[in-house]
Order: sequence, then C-alpha cells, then structure tokens
Amino acid sequence: MEPGIIISDMKKQAKELKKGDKIMLAEQSCVVEEIEISDIGKHGKRKVRIEAKTEKGEKIVIIRPEDYPFSIENA
Repeated sequence: MEPGIIISDMKKQAKELKKGDKIMLAEQSCVVEEIEISDIGKHGKRKVRIEAKTEKGEKIVIIRPEDYPFSIENA
C-alpha cells in the first residue's frame, strides 16, 4: 500500500459507486472506470457491473448485487 493513502471505514453500496471512486477489489486499490446497472432480475435485485483499473494499469471487471458493500479510499 502506498504511504499517505488512508483506508477509511466508509462503505458504499455497489449501486452508489460513481466513475472515479477509489475502491478495494481483490485486495488492490482500484479506480472505477465504468458502472452499468441491470434491470431487476428473477431474485428481485439489480446487478451492477463494475470496470476498474488497478494502480498497475490492470483492468478488473466484476458483477455484484446492487447492495454489495465496497470499502472506499480517501487520499
């Protein structure tokens, strides 16, 4: 982890994320690049597709339920 980066206890649900948010994915700090929210599915919840880029430039794509909690980073 980079010096000067503080991980807060602040969390956001997947549906609340916005482009540019810094989140933790796969134990790596990532910046959200794209967000897509699907229609309500057969289990009564929307799915959120998140594209993010790590500090090393690697792209990560994950799909989570709309109420999935993510840790938010503050610089």
